Amino acid sequence: MFGTSGIRGPVGETVTAELALSVGRALGVEAERVVVGRDARESGRLLTDALTAGLRESGTDAVDLGLAATPTVARAVGWEDADAGVAITASHNPPADNGLKLWQPSGQAFDEPRRERISERVREDAADLRAWDDLGGRESADARERHVEALADAVAVDDPPTVVVDVGNGAGGVTVDALQRLGCHVETLNAQPDGAFPGRPSEPTAEHCTSLASLVAESDADLGIAHDGDADRTRAVAGDGTYLSGDVTLALFARAAASEGDRVAAPVDTSLAVDDHLAEAGVSVTRTKVGDVYVAERVTDEGVVFGGEPSGAWIWPDATLCPDGPLAACKLAALASDRPLAERAAEVETYPIRRDSVGTDEKRAVMERVAERVTAAYEDVSTLDGVRVDLGDGWFLLRASGTQPLVRITAEARDETRADAVFAEARDVLDAAV
Repeated sequence: MFGTSGIRGPVGETVTAELALSVGRALGVEAERVVVGRDARESGRLLTDALTAGLRESGTDAVDLGLAATPTVARAVGWEDADAGVAITASHNPPADNGLKLWQPSGQAFDEPRRERISERVREDAADLRAWDDLGGRESADARERHVEALADAVAVDDPPTVVVDVGNGAGGVTVDALQRLGCHVETLNAQPDGAFPGRPSEPTAEHCTSLASLVAESDADLGIAHDGDADRTRAVAGDGTYLSGDVTLALFARAAASEGDRVAAPVDTSLAVDDHLAEAGVSVTRTKVGDVYVAERVTDEGVVFGGEPSGAWIWPDATLCPDGPLAACKLAALASDRPLAERAAEVETYPIRRDSVGTDEKRAVMERVAERVTAAYEDVSTLDGVRVDLGDGWFLLRASGTQPLVRITAEARDETRADAVFAEARDVLDAAV
């Protein structure tokens, strides 16, 4: 029922009021107080009502934040002395989707054992419904100002830049407030919350952020920020209008956060560019499974000071264990105030990456055959998430899609010719397994 990013899918099919009610009842078995917030999708209102009904039937108090960024919800679990939080959002998915993502008081998303515990209760309809005089309450709260204060306390901006924030018609308006609190001059794009995402698709890819890049390039702005629908993701545009790749952004954040001997956490599909850039400063990379919940788990290890995913999720463990898009925006403003992002990005040497996928209805069997062949043929193999082969001067990853009948191929090397050869080698391995 749960993926690594919670429950997501089409409203009225995968995600229904009945499901939200069941999750509320299941969570209510173990929680006395739960924070709930939603993104701008209209379906979020009815899902909030259903979820809180399930909580209250179980004797659990619900704290309703209303429209709120997912990192605001995650942080508010601790602020409200709650046992859990639920963000009703499909994040960067299309308007037809919605979902539920559960949070711990630490700010970390529910890990696999906790997700499975909720799933089992939903499957077995294992609720603890209370009598009429023992129902939970429902109260309203606004955690946005508390989030703004936390961001202003966490980041110092010596020479506040001019920033354009593309809110993406989502719930990330807290970023605008925080940047203004830090003294930045802020202009906005798509700032009106609208779950149909009329300004641009919710995921802040380079293709979807062309208006932001053009506005930054043609104005006196020093920085552009783009969020997805619930503001857990942040992508950046440098002052010259260049959209920064996720790997480059990860390298910049990590280099600023880490000192010699520190480690940073990043998933198995992260570019060698990050490793090489950080190695110059004596910083190493520890690989995780793909998914912010796995990055969050790793940043709790000793010596790991930052974690990120090239998709746009960034975690500073000294602040919170959730991907906090507004915090990332403020960190970018601090970097841009000290030195142009374009200059910083130019110091990160990037390498050619090849990607493709092969369709199959037997993903598990195919990946078992891949693992068997690869472990017999190569020395440096990781099966942490899919099968990743380190060739020294390059690497390839074969990994089953979590949502589609596909096995994905990723290959990288430090020059074009070698990247093509590594990709061909990986494709041969997969073709043989299929």
